[in-house]
Amino acid sequence: MAATAQPSNARTRTTRAVGAPPRALRLLAGAALVAALASCATVQTTGSAGPVAAPSEAPAAPGRWTFDDTRPAAERDGYRPPRKLAVLLPMSGALATAAAPVRDGLLAGYYGERRERPELAFYDTAGTAAGTANAYSRAIAEGADQVVGPLGREEVDALFHSPAQVPVIALNRGSVQAPDNAAAFSLAPEDEGDAAAQYLLKRNARNVLVLSNGEDAARRSVDALTARLAQNGGSVVATLAIVGDTPVDQTPALQNALAGGAGVDAVYLAIRGNQARVLAPQLSVAGLATRPRVGSSLLAQGTGKAEEDQILDGIVFPTESWSTGASARSLPPLTEVSRELPTARGGAARLFAFGFDAWLLSGYLEHLARTPDAAIGGATGMLRIAGDGNVMRQPAWATWRNGYVVPQADAGG
Repeated sequence: MAATAQPSNARTRTTRAVGAPPRALRLLAGAALVAALASCATVQTTGSAGPVAAPSEAPAAPGRWTFDDTRPAAERDGYRPPRKLAVLLPMSGALATAAAPVRDGLLAGYYGERRERPELAFYDTAGTAAGTANAYSRAIAEGADQVVGPLGREEVDALFHSPAQVPVIALNRGSVQAPDNAAAFSLAPEDEGDAAAQYLLKRNARNVLVLSNGEDAARRSVDALTARLAQNGGSVVATLAIVGDTPVDQTPALQNALAGGAGVDAVYLAIRGNQARVLAPQLSVAGLATRPRVGSSLLAQGTGKAEEDQILDGIVFPTESWSTGASARSLPPLTEVSRELPTARGGAARLFAFGFDAWLLSGYLEHLARTPDAAIGGATGMLRIAGDGNVMRQPAWATWRNGYVVPQADAGG
């Protein structure tokens, strides 16, 4: 089943849903309400890496992309949407809950755009490889000239096994390299680890002590951190395994790491916030409270009570620009949107921002693909496309102050 919104411009904004159930119509209305709040929103774009820390990956390779050159010319900021955008999401099946905020974030961006918009059609992948193949075939047959999705890693692998007939922005990274004419966008732990390493290297912190709870996201972020440090003459001096919600006292191990030959310039916390509350006093006792303490986005889990979170004051972690208030030009404040849409509340807010950025990428894909080092400021951070087709995300940075999460003022310095 496909729900379709017809193209519109600044003067005419009519929409309709074809074959969509009443609930889908209510969701379209909700997204339109958010769009009303966003009517004055703009998007930050750059023609160079600008705010994005200089990476080692090559910029997007123009030769790997094929776009419809019969479309209207790009706007001055690079905005050039497709004529018909197909969105492949698992609107049924095990991934439907995760897909809902992604869909609503994309719709909020779509209805908030006051310039030319494409015809928009949603296709249910059911969260399976077969469902993805069927949805993609139908989208192409029905005239889509660009595709966003699918969402699941197995779905992405299934799609990437074949050449991309039209430009594709997959919403995950699987085990298969993106083929020509395709990009992979995800809130990847690897991006967080890489960004954390760059953050520390800028501050001359090369010998890093890692605390990891061993979760998949933690392992992936630590691997990326380790690789980036090694490229720049740094290293992980030790990794301490943190187990359970109330981990055992790590003070002796922390002191041993500090007394080691390389010493400790900084601490990386790939652990949840409730675990960090237990370990923060131990870091102080061990003499590490004055070193930079940087974590992954896992730190935001198990937090939210200021009286308990004060112990985390000063620890820095990557987050979505939207949650720090830094992307007001791209979306209304999170507090406003979450009042209107349940899919923008709590942990779902991250996926809502992700969906909004998927819309941005669809409109600026050609600009990012054909302009070396071009970047776009979205709700999840600064985005660019690397030569391998991966969308690289430079996240925003936040910290705790008096137990409340606030933007990290010197994150870019």
